[in-house]
Amino acid sequence: MGKKIEKKTKEQIAKAAARSSRGKKKKWSKGKTKEKADNAVFFTPEIHTRLIEEVPNGKVITVSHVSDKLKVNGSVARAGIRELCEKGLIKPVHTHHRQLIYTRIEKEQ
Repeated sequence: MGKKIEKKTKEQIAKAAARSSRGKKKKWSKGKTKEKADNAVFFTPEIHTRLIEEVPNGKVITVSHVSDKLKVNGSVARAGIRELCEKGLIKPVHTHHRQLIYTRIEKEQ
């Protein structure tokens, strides 16, 4: 008579499919992920003293510069810039609701 064919179980078929080159799924690259910044959400006494000492010395003062330099949130940086402007340590160059640009006040000799 002829050859006797063994019937494979579903588990055997699934294992064979997983082992084959066609069964593998394409691995996508994860891509480059930016590291999440852990910025402060309020002024500590150390950050506040750094704000008063370091920021007025910059030629161009923006929210992003203050946020990067002091590692604070954008809203905290805006509040700090507003405080420095009220104290007369910096002056506005261009104020727009999206971009605030300030500069230092030149000391007259």
